[in-house]
Amino acid sequence: MAGRTMGLGVLQVGGIQPSETRPQVVARLVQGLREGKGRGADFVVFPELTLTTFFPRYWVDDIQDMNHHYETDMPSAQTAPLFEEAKELGVGFCLGYAELTPDGRRFNTAITVDRAGRISGKYRKIHLPGHANNIADRKHQHLEKRYFEVGDLGFGVFNTDGVNIGMAICNDRRWSEVYRILSLQSADLVVLGYNTPLSLPGWTEQPHTAMHAHLICLQAGAYQNSMWVAAAAKSGTEDGAYMMGGSVIVAPNGEIVARTASDEDELIVAEIDLDMAEAYRRVLFDYAAHRRIEEYGLISERLDRGAPLPVDF
Repeated sequence: MAGRTMGLGVLQVGGIQPSETRPQVVARLVQGLREGKGRGADFVVFPELTLTTFFPRYWVDDIQDMNHHYETDMPSAQTAPLFEEAKELGVGFCLGYAELTPDGRRFNTAITVDRAGRISGKYRKIHLPGHANNIADRKHQHLEKRYFEVGDLGFGVFNTDGVNIGMAICNDRRWSEVYRILSLQSADLVVLGYNTPLSLPGWTEQPHTAMHAHLICLQAGAYQNSMWVAAAAKSGTEDGAYMMGGSVIVAPNGEIVARTASDEDELIVAEIDLDMAEAYRRVLFDYAAHRRIEEYGLISERLDRGAPLPVDF
């Protein structure tokens, strides 16, 4: 394979039950790093909220009762073995977790970690789905708007061991602006984790259309922005709720080069050519030659759908 290459791994994590402890989950992730190293991975992507069950499915009257799901330090005593293993193996990673800041703010967060076990970048989820109110007649809810604030770090791109890596989380993958903003910062690779239940309050969808929508978002983001995209699911059945799998690595031409076959713990690895994107950037998506930003103002000026703009012709 020509050009700059990278061994890229995506660890899909099967359902994490409420009874599972941090050390148990971290041990699963450490095993994923070891397997990744053995299969040639330089970097492994873990899912959104990797360390716990998807706790936004539960309502509690006092949000403090959920504090045990959040991380106040990263790494902590319980997550340090993952960082130590990364350093020992020389394998970087992206990890999603719930963050509780010293001043009491709550975010759905992801970090990149380099091959020396050092945090190289941080992102806090911006497109929060779901609701903040208690829908008491539902067994499982989707309370991200209650348990997290909208991220305040913007969409950043971080050089990690010579690769420009941008991050997104779950619902971000559905919004085209995310990929373009990261692309405009010369991202080689966008990594993201997700927890996507098939049953959402107020929304019913057939499983095959949910998977189709998931994949087409990732493929379009990769192709239209000339970059690699890697997405890791926390999937399978968690405490009676089913979450979709479909973890993938997508090339800059929109082609899926690796995909999980199960909804359990499963590692996929591909050797990716980071310079593959250059041909697309020079021809089809030569921004300097073909973009017309003077015509795109409505994207940032108007929040919601509105009336057609007048055209003088």
